[in-house]
Amino acid sequence: MTVQPPAPLVLASNSAARQAMLRQAGLEFAVQPPDVDETAMKADLLRRDTQAPALAAALATAKARSVARARPDALVIGADQVLACDGVLYDKAADMTAAAATLKALAGRCHELHAAACVLRGETLLWQHTATAKMWMRPLTDDFIAGYLDQSGRSVLWSVGCYQIEGLGVQLFERVDGDYFTILGLPLLPLLAFLRMSAAPQGLPQP
Repeated sequence: MTVQPPAPLVLASNSAARQAMLRQAGLEFAVQPPDVDETAMKADLLRRDTQAPALAAALATAKARSVARARPDALVIGADQVLACDGVLYDKAADMTAAAATLKALAGRCHELHAAACVLRGETLLWQHTATAKMWMRPLTDDFIAGYLDQSGRSVLWSVGCYQIEGLGVQLFERVDGDYFTILGLPLLPLLAFLRMSAAPQGLPQP
């Protein structure tokens, strides 16, 4: 009897946070950045009135599919996160001035983070999951925002919302309702559950 080796695992994301989550969970994986015109795709989806959770799912799937074409042997993970506040979607800030404007707009309000993940093998979508976290940001003065950005530096430009909840960004919030990993940009626990039930990649214990 021939035992089929586990499928290699590939993450279709440049996100350092997602890579760290998978690595800390004990997974062995390769990283291959997706080749997707995210701006154009998002604009097209929004013209069709796509809601934020579905938008995140569509972007995650597109990223995974772009890599899965080149790696049909692998289980390819795609992920995306969308921030919405009172119907308005926010992208990553282009610079520190834009970051200050984003924080000023979110201060004293509740926003939602919609994180989607999927797994493809070749052209087949094997699994997909979307989770939402609600974030209540404290009222923030202009001076506080300036000090926070000065202390945090350009790392705020790496994430939508201009904060890392695992670091200084936690100081911005008075209440959070949602999964920690969803806030970081990847619904990790459902993903791990799927991988355990599939042909587990190297490094992931079988159930």
